[in-house]
Amino acid sequence: MTRPFDTPPELASANLDLVICGFPGKSACHGGLGWSTVALLRHGERIALVDAGNFGMRKLILEQLGQRGLKPAQVTDLLLTHSHYDHSVNWTLFRDARIVVGAVELAWALDEPWGETPVPELYVRALNDWPTCEKVADGAEVFPGMTAHLAPGHTPGCLVFHWRTPTRDIIFTGDAAKNRAELVSGDTDMTYNAAISRASIEMIKERWRARPGTVVIPGHDLPMVLVDGKPQYLGKRKAAIRAWFGDNMTTLTELDLAATGTG
Repeated sequence: MTRPFDTPPELASANLDLVICGFPGKSACHGGLGWSTVALLRHGERIALVDAGNFGMRKLILEQLGQRGLKPAQVTDLLLTHSHYDHSVNWTLFRDARIVVGAVELAWALDEPWGETPVPELYVRALNDWPTCEKVADGAEVFPGMTAHLAPGHTPGCLVFHWRTPTRDIIFTGDAAKNRAELVSGDTDMTYNAAISRASIEMIKERWRARPGTVVIPGHDLPMVLVDGKPQYLGKRKAAIRAWFGDNMTTLTELDLAATGTG
C-alpha cells in the first residue's frame, strides 16, 4: 500500500510524519466529509499523534502505522485539537496512550445536545472518565517542546499546538484554521462567532511569523510555510474517489479530487 502523503523533508527533519494529510473540501450531497490530518511525532522514546481521524480512517491509520513499524499500543501520547468526530473519535485505538484534550473543550462537548452536532457524544463521555485522559489548560506543555494554546471559534475549546524543534517551529492549527483559505482571508466556514475565530487566526499568524521557516499544519489542508509573507504549500496533495459506475466489480472510475487544486 502506498502512502497517502509523501512527507516533505522540511517535516521529516523535525521527526514529523503526516500519516494522513487533510483535505480542504466539503461534501455537496452527503453530509460532512471529515478528511482531517493525522500527524506522527517522535521525541526520544515517545511517539505522539496529533488527532485521531474519523471512523472511515481506522483501517488506513492502522495500515500506515504498520508501514512505519508501529502498532497503536506503541503510541505514547495522543494530542486532540478538539472534540469533533473527525479528529477525536478514534481515541479508542490509542486507549493505552496519554490522551490530551483541552479542559474547556471537553467540558463544552459534554454539554452538547445528543444527535445534533459533530461531537461524538458517547465517545467524549467515555473519554472524560478514561484514566489516561489529561485535561489541559491554555499554555500547558503537552509534549517535549510543545505547548497548547486556546484558539476558540470553531469550538469554544479548540487547541493549537506549537512545537519548537531545533530545526524549525511547527504549529498544528486543528480546525481553528482548517485550510489555507481561512488563514489568508481570516474568514471561517464553521464558527460560533466570526470575530472570535478571526482573533484566533491572528494569533496563529503571529506565531507563524515569529521564526523564519515555521511550518503551519492545518486540520484540513497541506502543510505550509511563509514565502515573502504568503503561505506556500509543502508537498503534493493526493485525494481521489474510486466509484463503481459500471456493470461489474472490476470496473472502477477514479475521480481525482486534487487535479484542480494548487497543491
